[in-house]
Amino acid sequence: MNVGNVSQTRGKTGENAVCDYLEENGATIVKRNFRVKRGEIDVISTDGEFIIFTEVKTRKYGSYDDGTGAMTKTKMKRIIAASECFVRLNPEYENLYRRFDTAYVTVTAEKFPRVLDIEYYKSDFTGLSCQ
Repeated sequence: MNVGNVSQTRGKTGENAVCDYLEENGATIVKRNFRVKRGEIDVISTDGEFIIFTEVKTRKYGSYDDGTGAMTKTKMKRIIAASECFVRLNPEYENLYRRFDTAYVTVTAEKFPRVLDIEYYKSDFTGLSCQ
């Protein structure tokens, strides 16, 4: 297994854990890995009157980088732009409040990682924080 595959396995493990977390807390997963030219969204879910766009950052335990530095204004702008595209393509969600969350997942360093921790931040950023 090459490094790219290990990294992809970690990422998928983190995304799966976040989807489980969201569902356990009452959300319904609508779409995963939504990609458009303007950006990408890892997990899209609904919960009551909210449509939730969640960015997942997965890192292995002991990594120097905890993932928080990856949430730049540029990344936030791309997520917001992608969310606009998603809602335009799926007008049934246009009347829901939009929420932008971030999840930081720590996994073990082994080939088939296990989740050690999830830090989930609701309303982590808004369109205003990107201006």
